[in-house]
Amino acid sequence: MASRAFITGLSGAAVTPDERTFLRQAQPWGLILFRRNIESPQQVTDLVAQFRDIVGFRAPVLIDQEGGRVQRLAPPHWPAYPPGAVYGRLYAADAAAGLATARLGARLIADDLYRLGIDVDCLPLADVPVAAADPVIGDRAYGTTPGQVAALAGAVAEGLMAGGVLPVLKHLPGHGRAAADSHLRLPVVDATRAELEATDFAAFRPLSRLPMGMTAHVVFSAIDPVAPATTSATIVRQVIRDGIGFEGLLMSDDVSMGALSGTLGERSRAALAAGCDVVLHCNGRLDEMREVAAAVPMLSGVALDRADAALAARRQPEPLDGEAARRIFAAMLAGDTGTMTA
Repeated sequence: MASRAFITGLSGAAVTPDERTFLRQAQPWGLILFRRNIESPQQVTDLVAQFRDIVGFRAPVLIDQEGGRVQRLAPPHWPAYPPGAVYGRLYAADAAAGLATARLGARLIADDLYRLGIDVDCLPLADVPVAAADPVIGDRAYGTTPGQVAALAGAVAEGLMAGGVLPVLKHLPGHGRAAADSHLRLPVVDATRAELEATDFAAFRPLSRLPMGMTAHVVFSAIDPVAPATTSATIVRQVIRDGIGFEGLLMSDDVSMGALSGTLGERSRAALAAGCDVVLHCNGRLDEMREVAAAVPMLSGVALDRADAALAARRQPEPLDGEAARRIFAAMLAGDTGTMTA
């Protein structure tokens, strides 16, 4: 099915008539869900099915389901999950226990998502925070060293994929040093190229074969003093593709965020010109959705190949005794390392 190079949001819990017309005409490659789109398990299942029926194929449906502060599916209908820092503390005490807990936590998240028809989670983070950074990453991170972060992020990715959900590696090539929240304004990182290579970028390299990734709206002045990674051809080509070796589908972070400048059309075209494969637009405002759709082409060439390869990586979940797994997960979070399998 021919698709346009963007992922869209929606305004609420059901597709409106105007949104239905837009989706049929614009043919977005995917949909991303937020709290405003979520009321109950049956409602989410129906919304996902409705979207796919309109666009005419099993389009990817994404969500940010990390745990902690970033959890779109929440009680009472869905379990609460810990932030990444909890896995980091367990890993620091016992690496094997930390990895097993992170993997199982992600496997349980995938179980929640897959039951709803959601097949992509914008997780894991491989950002390596520093002490002076803005708290927008904070306890979402798995640690403060690239080796620990990469190991735990890899375990989370494994857990998601075992549950039939594709991971999205973020925020390439690193949001950990940002001293501002890119939702609000543009962060500028002045670390040297050598510092970045040894820490921020190093955490992403072991994860370079994951099927999907998301850029950071962050300027790295030592490499490109003007453009943030999302719209920097230098960062995308030299750092994300060549340096880190990321091979998967590369999406922008949300182009409506305050870090970017210009019209939404200009932002979208700049992201694609820099080397992003698809553009992400999240807020569900129909006028903005139309502007993004008008600015981006149909997927073709290498971008289409990467999109097809990402979707081809979807697979059926491995067997899971969910009730037993959740008991084991609770024990592992409590520090009981005697039960390490589900």
